[in-house]
Amino acid sequence: MKNLIILESTVHALEMAEIVERINPVAPTWKLLGYIAADKHTDHIGKQFNGYPVLGTRVVPTRYPDAMLVPNHEYQDPIDLPPERFATIIDPTAFVSRTAQIAGGCVIYPHCYIGHNTRLGHRVFMLDGTVINHDNVIEDNVTIASRVTLAGHVTVESGSYLGQSCTIRQFLRMGKECYIGMGCVVVKDVEPRAVMAGNPARKLCSRDQIKKGA
Repeated sequence: MKNLIILESTVHALEMAEIVERINPVAPTWKLLGYIAADKHTDHIGKQFNGYPVLGTRVVPTRYPDAMLVPNHEYQDPIDLPPERFATIIDPTAFVSRTAQIAGGCVIYPHCYIGHNTRLGHRVFMLDGTVINHDNVIEDNVTIASRVTLAGHVTVESGSYLGQSCTIRQFLRMGKECYIGMGCVVVKDVEPRAVMAGNPARKLCSRDQIKKGA
C-alpha cells in the first residue's frame, strides 16, 4: 500500500479520508497518513480530524518523500511538487468508463458517472451524484458540485466552478474560470470568468467585478 496525504484539513478533506477507507476494502491501495493544513489553518496542526492527524503545513511533503498527495479543491497554497506526486481517488460506487482518461490529483465522490471518451485534467474535484456524459473535456482545476449534469461533447475550461444541480446542454463550451450558479440550465456557450444564474442561464457579471466589489 502507498502512503497518502490529503491537502487540506477542512470538511471535504475529512470526507475524502472516508473515501480512502471505502476504496481499500475493494482494492487495498492507500495508507492514509493524515492531512496538510493550509497556511490559514495552522491552528489545526497536531489535532486529529475524523481519525487522522494534521501533520503540518506545506513543508510536510519533504518529510514524506514517498507519499502521494491528493488535494481538496479548497487548498490554494502554492506547493512545488512534480505531477507524479499527486494521486487520484475514486469512490467505489462511481462509474468510470474504461475509455475515460483521468489525470492526477482528481477526487471523485460517490455515485458519479463518467462516460465514454471523457477526459478529466489535473485536480478536478467532483462531488456526489454528478453525471459527466460521453466525449466531455474537463480541464485542470475545475470544481463540480453535487448532482451536476453535463450532456455530451461539453468542454469546461480550466479553473471553472459548476454549482450544485446545474445542467449543461451538449456541444457547449464553458469559458476559463467561469462560475455556473446552482440550478442553472445552460443552453449556450459561456464566456471566460462569467458568473451565470437562472433557467435559462444568463450572465450576472464577471468574476472580476465580484473581486472589485461591484
